[in-house]
Amino acid sequence: MPTATPSNRLHPKVDEALDLMQRGKLDRRGFVRIAALLGVGATAAYTMAGLPAPAAADAALPFAEPEGEPVAGGVLRVAMQVQRMDDPATFSWAEMSNQARHIIEYLAMTGVDNVTRPMLARAWEASDDLKTWTFYLRPGVKWHNGDDFTAAQVAWNVERWTDTALGSSNVGLSAVAALVEDVDTGDENDDGTPRMAKRLRDGAIEVVDDLTIRFHCRQPVLSFPEDLYDYPTAIIHPSFTAPFSANPIGTGPFTLVDLTVGERCTLRRMTETTNGEPFDYWGGEVFLDEIHYYNFDSENQLVAFAGGDVDAIYSFGHEQMAFAEALDGQILPAQTARTLAVRVKVDEAPFDNKTLRLAMQAGLDRARIRELVFGEAGDVGEDFHVAPVHPEYAELPPLVRDVDRAKALLAEAGYPDGIDLTVDVGNTDGVWQQSVCEAMRDQWGECGIRLSINLMPSSRFWEIWDKTPFGATSWSHRPLGTMVLSAAYRAGVPWNETNYDNPEFEAALDEAESIIDPDARRVVMARVQQIMQDDAFVFLPVWQPFYTIAGHNVHGYPPHPTSYHQFNKVWLG
Repeated sequence: MPTATPSNRLHPKVDEALDLMQRGKLDRRGFVRIAALLGVGATAAYTMAGLPAPAAADAALPFAEPEGEPVAGGVLRVAMQVQRMDDPATFSWAEMSNQARHIIEYLAMTGVDNVTRPMLARAWEASDDLKTWTFYLRPGVKWHNGDDFTAAQVAWNVERWTDTALGSSNVGLSAVAALVEDVDTGDENDDGTPRMAKRLRDGAIEVVDDLTIRFHCRQPVLSFPEDLYDYPTAIIHPSFTAPFSANPIGTGPFTLVDLTVGERCTLRRMTETTNGEPFDYWGGEVFLDEIHYYNFDSENQLVAFAGGDVDAIYSFGHEQMAFAEALDGQILPAQTARTLAVRVKVDEAPFDNKTLRLAMQAGLDRARIRELVFGEAGDVGEDFHVAPVHPEYAELPPLVRDVDRAKALLAEAGYPDGIDLTVDVGNTDGVWQQSVCEAMRDQWGECGIRLSINLMPSSRFWEIWDKTPFGATSWSHRPLGTMVLSAAYRAGVPWNETNYDNPEFEAALDEAESIIDPDARRVVMARVQQIMQDDAFVFLPVWQPFYTIAGHNVHGYPPHPTSYHQFNKVWLG
């Protein structure tokens, strides 16, 4: 069957972005990111921007050129929490996806330079209005069972993500949210309003041919390819049944040999398919023979590295920097949008009282919390889930602590003698989370807000993180603020742990998604951020600095701000 080919037409918004760059309204790296999203190859986008392109192993591949003169073979040992691998579409930890990332792959891949490149896709293009996206898949990609990789399989994955019974967070991504619509279930909410559910729109997905798939969105989405590297969007084989670890069919260079949750995960390079045929990996040469993940909690990973038990780790906290600097390794930092969202459910008492929430907001000195927990590292949070590292971040007037105002608002909310609250904390990403809550407790105590900290095992916290009325949830980095806003704060999406529902917020977020001009986009993003800040339901005082470490014998170990592991070109020597 003949397959469609990209038109090679330059998207008009690339010209718009180029004009903005030439007028000094868009920086060069911002231009590269946008041009790549709109279908320009990364190398060409860097050339258009007048920047040197990062060396690539192959111009057609998303992976970086391997460092030095690579040597094949060896086992890379990594300290990280070893977790279940049930259903990739419902993964809720980056660690789960790292174990699976070498087995199953993504349509697109966002690199450490924040530029998105084709992965299982070989190219894509968007309509002028950014409502129609066509993806052209790589020919010759094979699954581990010998099947060909096809557009129908991609369609099956995306359709599956939108099934409300599955509960995949992918439905909250802007790209996927633009493919669904709200429908009346025929039931009523407690307040008598119709209960709505999300459903895939008729005609939203079109399989053009075996290697071409087209998505028809109800609104413009600039970040469509970028959304498809969020960690639960890995493409799985349609024969999938949970748990994934029981039958791990993928297109990647490794397969699962052994998984013992809480102990180890062993991956081995694929050399032949499950039916005995040679396996020819589409992504070029891979150097490691095996990858071994060993289970260590965040506070113990550096100890494992110091003892020689592992060659690299997932991450270590700022409080361990002096220890890390004393070790013989490469410290790899990254500025990130990793954070702790200390959030409430806006529809549950007492947090359905907005005046109480505003009192809580007024009682915090976020810069002081950052200083106490991270010193000069990290960034100060502002109670909206967009970080200074995000390209669409809009600067708002800083939040200033006002104890007298907090006390007055507390009295106005009906608590003249103060209020007792309890926050659930799991230290799921290290003890710094407890430290943040303790600093908030001390500041709130001066305002009459008496906070108790319910410290629980991280495994127990993840059982209740989206159910507790007041919890401190770790959120990993996303390359765009709009990605996490869509995944976490749109009404009805699975990861909306606050039960936030604000049509004005969502309309502004939709508008921001389609704007190229960074100044015009920041105007809209300022409105998005201000709405979220004014509603005072997330207290987000700090953005976490991210560090990892690897031995000097580990080459090409990627300090990705998302903490995603992509070891295709890592080698030992």
